[in-house]
Amino acid sequence: MTAPDVREALRYLGAANPPPDLLRQAQQVADGLSAAVQPRYAYRAYPVELSGDRVRLPGAGVELAGASARRMLAQCNQAVLLACTLGSRFDALLLAAQARDMARAVLLDALGSALVEAGCDAAQAEIAARFPGKYLTDRFSPGYGDLPLDAQPGICAALDAGRRMGLTVTQSLLMNPVKSVTAVIGLSCTPQPARIRGCRFCILQDTCLFRKEGTHCGV
Repeated sequence: MTAPDVREALRYLGAANPPPDLLRQAQQVADGLSAAVQPRYAYRAYPVELSGDRVRLPGAGVELAGASARRMLAQCNQAVLLACTLGSRFDALLLAAQARDMARAVLLDALGSALVEAGCDAAQAEIAARFPGKYLTDRFSPGYGDLPLDAQPGICAALDAGRRMGLTVTQSLLMNPVKSVTAVIGLSCTPQPARIRGCRFCILQDTCLFRKEGTHCGV
């Protein structure tokens, strides 16, 4: 069973060194969440075609704009499109918690973010096992670096995520259900260094609570 990283969820809330009572409460919420909801994911590999400053995945009908995708996939002959979601069940749990106990709802929301990331980690481990001899790039998502959010509908369409997982993208490019992620992972024949780690690549760099406190999230 996939479980959220409780300490990572608390870091999202600015509690890098949580007191024992908060840690215990968060663990209880996390246990209940894991028992009620599990991440679902879908992925597929496509050939990569580099064209100028853009990356195309012709088999998917997807074009990835921006220097981040070009840099990440420069040495890759394939890229995996990935979608992961906690589904509408999580949305219902969060809505119920918000009506009864807002403090619990805040914890649940952060733990949901950690759980969908754990689902992406599980998917990435499965991808690595399915492509022996290939080296994986960092996992990167629309909205990270300069890869625009408008890549999300194409990724979801290529994966038939609406039918398979009930995952859609709104007109304002938000994911529905709320705890959902799309991502790209390059596959290469040569080892791939970490390229998009650090604050300067993060879309939250201007509003990040860690940066305002003079620290960082550790990524």
